[in-house]
Amino acid sequence: MKLTLNWITLRVRDLEASIAFYNGVLGLPIHRRFESRGRQIAMLGTQEQPKIELIQGGGVTVEPGSGLSVGFEVESLDAAMAELAAKGIPIARGPVSPNPQLSFFYIRDPDGFEVQLAEHH
Repeated sequence: MKLTLNWITLRVRDLEASIAFYNGVLGLPIHRRFESRGRQIAMLGTQEQPKIELIQGGGVTVEPGSGLSVGFEVESLDAAMAELAAKGIPIARGPVSPNPQLSFFYIRDPDGFEVQLAEHH
C-alpha cells in the first residue's frame, strides 16, 4: 500500500482568524473554501503539497496542549524569526537545535495550537 498525505484537519473557533494566520502570516495560499453540513471549511496549501484543513462548526474541538502540532520547513530560521517578529508574532518555544542538522522553534496559532518552523542544515 502506498500512502500520500492529503491534509491535516484543525477544528478552529474562528475560521477568519485562522485563515488570517495561516494565509496572512505564514503565507499558505487558500486552495479552496466551502460549506459542508453547516461547517465552514478552508483548505490551505499549494496544489502540490498536503493541505491544512480548517473547520469551524460542528461542535468538535481539540484542546491546545493535546500534543497536536503542525510543522513546516523554512529556508532560514533566522529570517523566519525576523519576519514573524515584524508581524508581531511571538516565539512560544525555542529555538532548539537537537542535533547539528536541525533547528526549530514554535509559535502558536489563534486557537493555541503549536506551529513548528524547522530548518534542516
